[in-house]
Amino acid sequence: MSLWRYSVFLLLFILLTSSNANNEQRLHLKRLQRTHQSNSPSCYSQKSKSENGATILEMQHKDYCSGSVTNMNRNHQKQLIVDDDIRVRSIQASIKNIISGKIETLSQTKIPISSGVKLHSLNYIVTVTLGGRNTTVIVDTGSDLTWVQCQPCRLCYNQPEPLFNPSVSPTYHKVVCNSSVCQTLQSATGSSGSCGNDLQECNYVVSYGDGSYTRGKLGQDHLVLGSTSVENFVFGCGRNNKGLFGLASGLMGLGRSDLSLISQTFETFGGVFSYCLPSAEAKSSGSLVLGGDSNTSIFKNSTPISYTKMLANPQLVTFYFLNLTGVTISGVAIQDSAFGKTGMIIDSGTVITRLPPTTYKAVKAEFLKQFSGYPFKQGVSILDTCFDLSAYEEVNIPTVKMQFEGGGEMEVDVTGVLFIVKSDASQVCLALASLQYDDEIGIIGNYQQKNTRVIYDIKQSQVGFAKETCSF
Repeated sequence: MSLWRYSVFLLLFILLTSSNANNEQRLHLKRLQRTHQSNSPSCYSQKSKSENGATILEMQHKDYCSGSVTNMNRNHQKQLIVDDDIRVRSIQASIKNIISGKIETLSQTKIPISSGVKLHSLNYIVTVTLGGRNTTVIVDTGSDLTWVQCQPCRLCYNQPEPLFNPSVSPTYHKVVCNSSVCQTLQSATGSSGSCGNDLQECNYVVSYGDGSYTRGKLGQDHLVLGSTSVENFVFGCGRNNKGLFGLASGLMGLGRSDLSLISQTFETFGGVFSYCLPSAEAKSSGSLVLGGDSNTSIFKNSTPISYTKMLANPQLVTFYFLNLTGVTISGVAIQDSAFGKTGMIIDSGTVITRLPPTTYKAVKAEFLKQFSGYPFKQGVSILDTCFDLSAYEEVNIPTVKMQFEGGGEMEVDVTGVLFIVKSDASQVCLALASLQYDDEIGIIGNYQQKNTRVIYDIKQSQVGFAKETCSF
């Protein structure tokens, strides 16, 4: 072979192998199985720090506190099939109620972020200090009102941490009925504040559409996020709570209404926050960053940040809407007329991404074309594209990328493409699902956002994405 031909051959080989490296990702199934079987440290009292004017809170994924594989299988099945599907149906129902005008009435800081797997929830948690006491709460961009379980409690689910007791907090104050704060409940929760028999306290209720709810009194107290203090923070003191909240003490609302944490801390953090959601592995930690420049050096992203604009929706101001313009599977562009026509919600509280039926059908077909040769397995609930991978130690899976208006792009991490339903990999499914109807609104779930720095800039009305291996 001549030197020229050899050089051409070598160049082609490099290009082909480089392309394959970019278009496929290796998923180590056995390594994940060993991780799932390991015990994990406590989920509480997570760390925090401040850098360059931002507050950073450690963030974790909660469900691995239980430790055993048997519990993990049962919890994953229950949470995926029941909890996540219920949440999506609840969001869709809430959207329809808001659009139709229905209203229910009553008679810079970086925080550690953890996987909610440890607290029997597939959501993410952080620890904050409220009224002088550490409190672990679920992080939810699809909710506005922050709330915790409170004494005296008429009905409370079990939580490892002591209930918040407003009577022993020297900085706690009631929110008076008919005050301007009480009146903001309507836009924040879909339910207007009520006074009942006590005109000195504002009652609230938040219903999550599946029978889950929190009811109680609005209060104000001293909130500490890392080293940043927030005086007179308005939150819900829940005295009647039931539902799918795992073992967390409550919920942190990162939505866009006046009562959300982002709105209440706008002067401090400028309406900028971001997170990196860690994989659901026992020792993984990510971070919730409050404040700082949206291009701050405190991020550990391995790719440049690409931005897309938030869509304005006057009727649904709570949610963060983006315009999905395309999806690629290992570089192959999916063809679907729905792209660019309807907004999608990006949500930290929904697990599995929901796509419009026609989009999902096209994505599924291309994925099956590229991920071929593996034994099929029966689907589970919303996940209908499943395989038996128990005979494999590792597999190469196609790279999935989502494109958004204006050039924003999110590459789904290798751990976010397939969902391991059974820890022995005998049931592994494509971690995407279809909406029931064409007129429903798509949702980008947290499972696909793992190991990605997602930046919300309310002031600039934009959301950014960059690859980042989450660590704290």
